[in-house]
Parts: sequence; structure tokens; C-alpha cells
Amino acid sequence: MGELREPRISIHNLHLSEFWSGDLGLTLVTISLVVLIFAITPLAKSGVLGRVFFDLIMVTLMISGSLAIHQSRVAKVLVIVAVFASASVLTAARLHPTPFLHQLGSFLATVTLLLYCRIVLLLMFRQGPITWSRIQGGVCAYLLLGMAWASAFEFVEYVHAGAFHFVSAPANIDELSSKLTYFSFSTLTTVGFGDVTPLAIYARSLAIAEAIVGQLYPAVLMGALVAMALQSRSKS
Repeated sequence: MGELREPRISIHNLHLSEFWSGDLGLTLVTISLVVLIFAITPLAKSGVLGRVFFDLIMVTLMISGSLAIHQSRVAKVLVIVAVFASASVLTAARLHPTPFLHQLGSFLATVTLLLYCRIVLLLMFRQGPITWSRIQGGVCAYLLLGMAWASAFEFVEYVHAGAFHFVSAPANIDELSSKLTYFSFSTLTTVGFGDVTPLAIYARSLAIAEAIVGQLYPAVLMGALVAMALQSRSKS
């Protein structure tokens, strides 16, 4: 029996590698992120069911991506545990809202999104020629950074109520998530309209860090892609 299990594992990993080595895997991630950020999250009151659907897609893609990339077994287990812990706590916080569950859920969501960003970057900088899939990977990682910072802002607001000033105060957790996601991407792109303002020290520090990353990320990413393109040409 032991000799029969090894080929099955190899075939399973081969299918995952083929799925992520092409454009399909990162294309699905990109579409899901765009819908979540630009459609579901802004429509906080009417987007609950839609968010659950796309969150499930993101969870599935994250787990399959972590299994497809070359990393240690400990790292794969860490990603899977983080995903299920985050999903469980966020679901519990929605069904039985308490301050502790909101704080823990936003913290775990931040960690999970950063781990997801790492997976996408590893897929993006794998060996091989520069393709459209790698460009999508850069876009996905950028969007994931914005979402991770939005969750971090939520954590600060839950821990220190009043850490942010809103022109119109959010009525519930969905509106809070919507407003802080908007603020996160405004900060990441250094637009800063001013209708959401960080007041607490930690909130301001996070906003400054995000603005710096938002400026450095495109420059570093483009430099890395150009270097990879030149290296692949020199080998061919």
C-alpha cells in the first residue's frame, strides 16, 4: 500500500503546480480581490453574502497555493492553521460579536493576508520566463498589502476606540471595514482625501509605514522583474 500512495501525492502536487504555473491561479486571485475591494466591501450593507462567497474562494486558493509552492512542511501547516483560525474567529465574531473576538479576528486576518501575500510573491518570483501571470502576481500582492493594512487598522480601532476620526461614523462592523479599507488604499497610493484621519500614535505609525511601502513596492517590483527578464534572456 505504501508504494501506491506516493504516486497519488505526486500527481496531486503536479496538478496544483500546473494550476499555479499558468495564468489561471493568479487570474482567479486577481478577480476575487478586485471584486472584494471594489464591489463587495464598499457595498457593506448589501455585500455580506457576496463577501462570504468570495472569502471562501480566497481561502481555497490560498491553501492550494501554499501546497503548490516549494516550502517546508512547517510553513505549509502554519498557513493552513492561520487560514482556518482566522476564518473561524471572524465567523464567530459575526455570530456572537464581542470586543475580544473582533480584536482577535482582525489580528489573525492581518497575519493571514500577509502570509497570502508571501505565497503570491513566491509564485511570482519562481524560476522561469516573465509572463503575464507574474504581472498579475505583482498586482495581487499589492492589493493584499492594502487589505492587510486595512485589517491592521481595524485591530487598532478595536483595541483603541477613537483611533480614527471619520467624517461620518460607521454604523456597524461592515461599514467600519469598508471605511478602513478605503482609507488603507488611499494611504497605500498616497492619495489621502482626508475624510478618515488617524489620531492615535499607532494608527499614524501604521499609516506612515503603509505610505512608504506603497511608494517603494512598485519601484522594487519593477526592478526585480526587469532583472529577472534580463537574466532569462541571457540564459536563452
